[in-house]
Amino acid sequence: MGEIKQFKLPDVGEGLTEAEIVKWHVQPGDTVEINQIVVEIETAKAIVELPSPYEGVVTDLAFAEGTTVDVGVPIISVDVGGAEGAVATPVSEPPAQAAALKQDMVPTPDEPGMVAPEEPKRQPVLVGYGVKPGATKRRARKGSPPPVPEPVQEVRPQAVDNSLPLAKPPVRKMAKDLGVDLRTITGTGPQGSITRDDIRAATQSTSAPEAAPRPAATADRREERVPVKGVRKATAAAMVASAFTAPHVTEFLQVDVTATMETVRRLRALPEFERVKVSPLLLVAKAVLVAAARYPMVNAAWDGDEIVVRHYVNLGIAAATERGLIVPNVKDAHALSLPELAEALAGLTETARAGKTSPADMSRGTFTITNVGVFGVDAGTPIITPGEAAILAFGQIRDMPWVHEGELAIRKVTTLALSFDHRIIDGELGSKFLRDVGMMLEDPVRMLAWS
Repeated sequence: MGEIKQFKLPDVGEGLTEAEIVKWHVQPGDTVEINQIVVEIETAKAIVELPSPYEGVVTDLAFAEGTTVDVGVPIISVDVGGAEGAVATPVSEPPAQAAALKQDMVPTPDEPGMVAPEEPKRQPVLVGYGVKPGATKRRARKGSPPPVPEPVQEVRPQAVDNSLPLAKPPVRKMAKDLGVDLRTITGTGPQGSITRDDIRAATQSTSAPEAAPRPAATADRREERVPVKGVRKATAAAMVASAFTAPHVTEFLQVDVTATMETVRRLRALPEFERVKVSPLLLVAKAVLVAAARYPMVNAAWDGDEIVVRHYVNLGIAAATERGLIVPNVKDAHALSLPELAEALAGLTETARAGKTSPADMSRGTFTITNVGVFGVDAGTPIITPGEAAILAFGQIRDMPWVHEGELAIRKVTTLALSFDHRIIDGELGSKFLRDVGMMLEDPVRMLAWS
């Protein structure tokens, strides 16, 4: 009989308490290896791929895709008894003792008499969960009689109450709330388990037995309910907390960015930028970094009875994805050259669009830029990212009539909107910061003079 190991949902960082099963990469009966990706989960911050800490045959997937699971709950079971290398057996042991040890518990490396007969495979270590590397089997000391292992009960899956059909706890609660007897329903889920759709179908057939089944989607459908979970749920909570915690002030500034657009055109022709797409956002980001060095309080944070002034900038770029709004940031952006900053911004965008942004990439931001101009919007009132003191919205660049050198001309114009925490930044400081960013975009040479 094989030994069943259960892989529990780990905390993949930031003290998260739950995650949604997005996609299974294995099914019951599949053979898995250590470190093989078995599932994708979506936390409140990102989609994360989880590797298997075991080698063997998958026996059960505890939750279907789309299910939200608490951290620490088993999500997959693996039979490690039939997989080579899953349990190391010392060759010097008698056959009977080796068979007994094969079913013994995983030993602790620092026990007396421990040896490592072979180099262990690299084990995956996740935040909050992981397999201790170097785990080996117990072996007797030379010159002393081998210890007789205590009888260990074979590890078996927990017995299932056959009086009720298979159903997940949330499904059972739903049935209880609706007064539906699970024993009267034929499950259509994995292994005949009952799903939410099965309960809904049973409820409809009970309430209207004579009525014809309604189509799943009709032309007169007027409402739709979208579950709030994952990134969208976390973003909503953070925005509400920020809006009602930090006193927001927003200032607006229209800027002639004709010279910036010409600079972008010239940068695109340079060999240093041939691997990345240069956009006006690059110069906006550079202007923010230079201005933050001139006014460090804009890059600060409110922490109880203290203001934390950071002398580094982890520059966040708000990105709209299918999963909701996320704000990955470039670590130590202030220390990057312009080509390096361009590559970092391009990497953030590509990773966000692919849905592969990690929790680490979205943590410890200090200042955020949101580019609403890509949606054809001139300006808005952005909400400060929690833990930061300010956020800059960059509007679309449009041809507009503008007084240039005393004459009316058509120029490239954009609108900047700076929201800031009035506990940290007063009107004078916010105005100076916004003014300087605007001046650098009007004349990019100032970035060199002020750097």
